[in-house]
Amino acid sequence: MNLELDQDGHLVDYTIWNEPVAQELAKTLNLELSPWHFEVLQAVRQFYQQFGHSPATRPLIKFLMKTVDPKIDNALLQDKFNTGLVARHLSRLAGVPKPANCLQNVFYF
Repeated sequence: MNLELDQDGHLVDYTIWNEPVAQELAKTLNLELSPWHFEVLQAVRQFYQQFGHSPATRPLIKFLMKTVDPKIDNALLQDKFNTGLVARHLSRLAGVPKPANCLQNVFYF
């Protein structure tokens, strides 16, 4: 799959996102996405569409607790998504831009 990504590995055009695109992006985290993962990623996209920006970690977790599962926390997301950079990688996998507060530009292909 040939995806147009920015320098941080995020889709240039978030409207082309779909489940196969997300799964392709998830390969960089050695992750096979499940229906639960896609529910979370859809919520990240909903956050972006509702608020007009990608979420930072704390607002993201609060939003996911309300929309997906009240038991979601940072540790669960780190474990399930195989990353310590929750907001950054969930936004990337959901096809939305990097959160504005992300200072790290570390992304490897």
